[in-house]
Formats: sequence, C-alpha cells, structure tokens
Amino acid sequence: MAETRQPEPERSEPGSRINPVVFYGSSVCIIAIALWAMISPDGAAATIGVLVGWISEWFGWFYILIATLFLAFVVFLALSRYGKIKLGPEHSEPDFSVFSWAAMLFAAGIGTDLMFFAVAEPVTQYLAPPVGQGETVGAARDATVWTLFHYGITGWGMYSLMGIALAYFAFRMNLPLSIRSALYPIFGKRVYGPLGHAVDLAAVLGTIFGIATSLGIGVVQLNFGLKLLFGIPEGLAAQIGLVVVAVAVATISAVTGVDKGIRRLSELTVLLALGLAGFILVTGDTAFLLNAFVLNVGDYVGNFAGLTMQTFAFEQPTAWLNAWTLFFWAWWIAWASFVGLFLARISRGRTIRQFVAGTLIIPFLYVLMWVSVFGNSAIGLIRSGNERFGEVAMNQPQQGFYTLLQEYPAFPVIASLATIIGLLFYITSADSGALVMGNLTSYRKTPRDDASNPVRIFWAVATGLLTLAMLIVGGITALQNATIIFGLPFAFVMVLLVFGLYKALRVEAIREDSQRYSLPAQLSGRHNGPGGDRAVALTWQQRLKRSMSFPDRARTAEFLTDVALPALTEVGEELREHGIEAEVREDDQGTGLSYVELAADLGEEEPFLYRIVPRETLMPVYGDTSLREGDVYYRLDVHLREGGQGYDVMGYTHSQLIDDVLDQYEQHAEFLRLNAEAVR
Repeated sequence: MAETRQPEPERSEPGSRINPVVFYGSSVCIIAIALWAMISPDGAAATIGVLVGWISEWFGWFYILIATLFLAFVVFLALSRYGKIKLGPEHSEPDFSVFSWAAMLFAAGIGTDLMFFAVAEPVTQYLAPPVGQGETVGAARDATVWTLFHYGITGWGMYSLMGIALAYFAFRMNLPLSIRSALYPIFGKRVYGPLGHAVDLAAVLGTIFGIATSLGIGVVQLNFGLKLLFGIPEGLAAQIGLVVVAVAVATISAVTGVDKGIRRLSELTVLLALGLAGFILVTGDTAFLLNAFVLNVGDYVGNFAGLTMQTFAFEQPTAWLNAWTLFFWAWWIAWASFVGLFLARISRGRTIRQFVAGTLIIPFLYVLMWVSVFGNSAIGLIRSGNERFGEVAMNQPQQGFYTLLQEYPAFPVIASLATIIGLLFYITSADSGALVMGNLTSYRKTPRDDASNPVRIFWAVATGLLTLAMLIVGGITALQNATIIFGLPFAFVMVLLVFGLYKALRVEAIREDSQRYSLPAQLSGRHNGPGGDRAVALTWQQRLKRSMSFPDRARTAEFLTDVALPALTEVGEELREHGIEAEVREDDQGTGLSYVELAADLGEEEPFLYRIVPRETLMPVYGDTSLREGDVYYRLDVHLREGGQGYDVMGYTHSQLIDDVLDQYEQHAEFLRLNAEAVR
C-alpha cells in the first residue's frame, strides 16, 4: 500500500520517539492542574464551578445536538454504500475473534462507573426525577430508561465515529494513527504542524480527565466495598492505596501490549461480570426482573426520539442537566479519542458496517442487561418498603451497589467478586488509557506500532496522580465538572472530523465509480474473452495449466526479475516520456523476496501505485499424491493504493502484465476525472 506523502522529518522518525510538543505540552498542563488542585482545593473548586455554569448556559444545547447528529451520521455510514468499505486494505482480515474484539471494546469503553451508576442513577431518577412526581410507577419506568439513555447507543455512536475515522485514515489511507489524521481532508499537510499538535493535545487533555473521572468513581466505590469486607476505613489514605495498586497492575498490563495483557484482562472482566449479574437474576425476583427487562426495552425504543433532543427549554432543571445529561455527553466526548483510537487499533480489517454494528449493538446489549438487572432490583427494593436504601443510594452513591448486594445471599462471596470486577474494570480502563495516550504523544513507524514502555508507564502514573488531585478538590463532583470543561474543545474537533471523514469517503466512492466506467479488465489481452483474438491471449488449455501451477520460491524470484521488473520499468519509462514522474522500486522488507512497485507522481493529484507482492500460501491438495498437506507455494498479488486486489499475476507474460498495469492506470485516471468533477 502506498504511503501518503508526509513531511520528511516525520517519515524518518523512529517508531517509539515522543512527539515533544504534544507530550511535554499536555504533561505540563496536567501536572500544573493537579498541583493547583492539591495546593488550593477551594480556589480550584470555585473556578471549576464558574466554568461549568457558563458552559451549561451557553453550550448545553450544543452538547445535546451534536450527540444526536454523531449517532445519525454513523448509522447513515453503516446503511449507505460506504458501509462495505474496509477499515484497512481490501485484503486485510480482522486480527481478533468476535468475542475478544467485543470484550476489549466493551472493557475499554466502560469501567467501574457502570457498576456505580447502574444503581445510583435509577434510584436518583426514581426518587427525584427531572420533571414530574417521584416514587410513582411512571417514575420507576422512566428511571431505568434515563440510565439506559445515558449509557446507550448515543454515547457509543461517538466512540464509533472516532474509531471509524482513525481506523480508516490509518489503515486504509496509511496516515499516522492519531486524531490529526482525520482532519487531513480538510486542512491537508497543515495537520503536521501547530494545528495538528493542538488537536492531539486537546485529545490528550480530554482523555485523561475522562479516564480520571471513571477511575475516581471506581476508587470511592471500591473503598466502601473494602470497608464492608475487611474494615478498611473510607478516606483519602485508602483511596491513595487503591490508586497505587491499580496503577501498578495497569502498568504491567499496558507494557505487555494489546495481544496479551489487555485482551486477556478484558475477556476475564466480561465473563466475571456476566456471572455476577446472572447470580442476582437467579437469586432475586427473577420473574419481575425479566418482565422489567422487556418493559425497559420497549420504553427505551419508544422514548428515544424525545429523549435524544430533550433540552428542557421551557422549564430547565439546570442542576439536573449538569449532573446527568451534559456530564454524560461531555464524558463520552472526552473518552471518544481514547476509546476511538483503541477501537481503531483492534479493528483493522473490519468493514464500516461491521464496525458500527459491533460498537452500537454488542456493548449496548451488555449495558441493557446490567442496568436492567441492577437498576430494577434497586427500584424494586425501595418500592418494597426499604426507604433507607433509597436515601443511601441517592445521597452516598458510592455505597449504593454494595448496599444492594447485602440484600442477597452469600454477601461476602459476591461482594468479593464485585470488588475483583471493579478492580479489573479499573485496570482495563487505565492500561488502555496509558497505551492510547502514549500513542497520541508519540511518533510511530506504522499504525500498528505502540508507544515505548516508559511513555506508557508515565501516562499510567499521571492518570493516577490526576485522579487523586480531583478527589482532593471535591471528589466525584469535581471530576464530573472537570470532564464537562475539558470535553468542550474536543467536541468542536469531532464536528470537523465528521466533515473530514465524509469528504474522504466520497472520494472512495468516486474511486469505485471510476472502476465501473473505465475499460473493463476483460478487454485486456491477458484474458480469453471479448479481446481473446489478440496475439497475447491465453488458450483455455494454457489458462487451466496456469491455475494448476504452484510455483516455488526460486521460480517466483525468477518471475519477479525476468518479467515483473522489466514490464513495470517499461511502463515507467513511457510515463516519463509523457512528462509524468514515475519510479520503479524493489524492497524485500526482510522477507528475502522483493516486491516490485511502480509509483507515478501526478503532482497535486493522488499518486498511482501498482505493486506486485509475493505471498507464501498453503498448497491446495487435490488428488495428486506428490502434494502433501502443509506444503506451500507462492502467489504474486497485485496491490494498489487501497490495498490488495485479490488476484495473482504469476504466469502472466510481459505483455499481459503491461496490459494489467494499464487497466489499473486507466481506472485511476478515470477516478481523478470523476473526483475533479465532484469538487467543482
């Protein structure tokens, strides 16, 4: 696949070197904020409160509107012709199984906060709804729906949007796996300068505050759980200890990489959480919970259109909006760069349609199950007469989850399991966050490379430090308010990202149209068809012989040297005769067999690339006893700028190979023509 032209310094940088502007700029900002919060907690709390009030008054509608538009946009992409586009080259396949992929995207996108809010929010919305009377049947139905809404497909639409954009530009367009790459169609090479640095810096700041909020919520909740289990007192000392332990484990997980640490922890976390929810379902009021589950689904679907644009314009409960909808949308936005980049990192080879379906449906089914089981159990407990539980869950929300578990058998066992799950959610969020923030602040050789271990360790520690600083300032409320503030700048970046992604996908569609309108490959002399009377056409016997031929390494190398290289060189010389800069290159990339490539620079237009790539593959075993299962042979696959084309040119003659190059060049020329007409 061709590399998009970038500034020479960035192309030559080692994969693990930090980006000094983004790394040091974000580090200084975060450390300064953390120290300010620790030295002057009252002043920090007051300033944060003023900023949140201003954002709520002037940008509350903006948060609500763009959250809806982002969801509509990703659904449109999935259902449109763009849905079949792969997030990677055409020949790429997914790196992970569906279960591993689903476990990682869920564990990265949701942490201990779901355990926290699955009880605290339904109880709060039931007792003190934004409008209407509390403690009614209507309030009970709305309470769980509000929680599902705040944790539902709207938020995951933001993750999906960011993941699509990053994976598309990194794995299909061969740009760096960073936020700035998604803005390349709008700003061009300027994304490699100060503009791009500012975008990535905003992404890092939003990410670390979003993660710190989740981790802060997890710390105060786990602290209460440890108090019930082991008598460890609630307070800052215990919370510091939890942060230190979790950061240490998260660091170990992060440095082991995605394939080992993060994947395995994510799978374990999801399985344990399913087991805990199943225990509550079986030992609780099972019939009620199943009925409530079905009711929740119907209410969520029926009320979604009204909820998604609800700004309460005529009688606005400002405090409620700040604490709930605005906080959640800002939180999802703050996490979007982190989760989106992580999802892109693990989703190479999937189509846009598969990606959207996976990110919207799989996590939401889990959220639906979890919130319905725990939220309805909590509301049912209050309605059965346990008002004390309701007061605790609303006024001390960190105690709600464990207090609910006390109503079930084998409390020490299930509370211990809940604590392990909470720690694992904490760790999977922290290690994924450290990996992503390291990648955002580093230059990397390829999109599949990760930041160096020291950089990841730094971000794991920095996240823990910021979490403690915000807990000192004002606990969970301070973390929520800080998220609203730092999510706003990145919200504008995401709006630009929508335009950049759509512009790039339109170009992709034009490229597909050009392949339909240009000279079909069947007319070239290498085929036996409409052009079969040409001198270079293959007879059917020759075609059959070629399909049964399985060349070895030596024969493949001979073809590359004697046929492929001279054919591409001849085309390159002819292009140069017509004033087009063309170059033929060879590169074995350490494999021992060189690929051969023709690249034509078309000035301001997209370059043309035709690459012949040798690939070792298993021998198909028919009836020939001389062929053994496990034997290999070599294909010579054609790759264009967008990736492998799925056909083999081994055995083509010199003229047939030139015909194939010209077929592809004519398609590229037609693409440039259609693209020029589209932008007029």
